[in-house]
Amino acid sequence: EILPGQTLALVGPTGAGKTSIGNLVARFYDVTEGAVLIDGIDVRSIKQHDLHRQIGLVPQDSFLFSGTIADNIRFGRPDASDEEVMEAARSANAHEFIIAKPEGYMTRVQEGASNLSVGQRQLVCIARAILADPRILIMDEATSNVDSLTESLIQDALRNLLSVRTSVVIAHRLSTILNASRICVVDKGRIVETGKHEELLA
Repeated sequence: EILPGQTLALVGPTGAGKTSIGNLVARFYDVTEGAVLIDGIDVRSIKQHDLHRQIGLVPQDSFLFSGTIADNIRFGRPDASDEEVMEAARSANAHEFIIAKPEGYMTRVQEGASNLSVGQRQLVCIARAILADPRILIMDEATSNVDSLTESLIQDALRNLLSVRTSVVIAHRLSTILNASRICVVDKGRIVETGKHEELLA
């Protein structure tokens, strides 16, 4: 059970089932036993479109499509104003690198987002999630393969994103786990321990 506004971290070895839990909440596939309930409602009784309007996803491998940086940030809210797009980018620590580009927010993302670094792509994805303002956030934490400065920018942006919503964070780095309301240790498809960071250390 995850209470409103809580951040639940899932930790454990590769292949333990952490990402599967996130995928079940988002209903990318359905459970074969039991049920996933949001506010007491079985997600299988909700239209996918309606469910996905309430859920934001920041994957480990950030996906950007061809189009401008602004288009990518607007993905979850196509009607957002330019000012709202920029405000989301500021909250995600993406604004500075975007305006440093010759075409700013109108910079076209090349195939495979090859004209953006891994960290910049991640910041754009976080800005997208902030703008969409979902009630529930699922995040496959994505600070691997970035330098320490970019990691600190991402961590700061994640604090902005996580602070006001219910979140499931698949955690690979200690810094995210420390701030979680609760941590679940996943092993071979089962939750084997749960508690706060200091409780689990003890």
